[in-house]
Amino acid sequence: MAEPGRADGVRNRRLLLRAATEAFAECGVDVPMSEIAQRAGVAKGTVFRHFPTKDDLLAAIMMQLLDRLLGTADRLLRAADAGRALRDFMAHGIGLLAADRAFCEVIGRPSLQHAEVREAIDRLCDSVEDLTARARHQGAVRGDITGTDIVLLLGGIHQTAQPLLDREPRAWQRFLEIAFDGLCARDSAALPYPPPARLRMPDPSSASHPVTA
Repeated sequence: MAEPGRADGVRNRRLLLRAATEAFAECGVDVPMSEIAQRAGVAKGTVFRHFPTKDDLLAAIMMQLLDRLLGTADRLLRAADAGRALRDFMAHGIGLLAADRAFCEVIGRPSLQHAEVREAIDRLCDSVEDLTARARHQGAVRGDITGTDIVLLLGGIHQTAQPLLDREPRAWQRFLEIAFDGLCARDSAALPYPPPARLRMPDPSSASHPVTA
């Protein structure tokens, strides 16, 4: 059985992550730490004991979201229908983006320089490449589609639907189907530009946006 102090710490961390996730999803990442403490029902000092900076808190939330994506990707890698698995992964990822403003707003922020977040992103890119390779092998998508294409399309499809989401929160499904039809267009001419290289996160001292290498 956990010691009372440790159990309280685990409970407080869970409450803070839940409160912060909800606050950031509702209002964006400018929510003050004092409001997060109030929502969680803990003292402001408790927030800083668990998360010394807001970027530490954002990194922890990123890890939760990345863990969900990784879990979905790993499960779908075992699916018999690789094309359906790839589409289901894309739907899951875009659904997360559409439901949580915070996920989009922290992309490129200093929180992404945390080693564990960068490692999780690398693992996710590997898993998406594996999903895409299986779909290519089964002839479910064009032979020139890469995992990096898929990762970039997640954000692109979400951004296309973003102006509609306040009134129509599932509008992204329309644009996913349009994009996936294009991924499956086997009789089309070769794509006019070479595939993007693997995504990498920038050095902390460089511009704060994901780049390819």
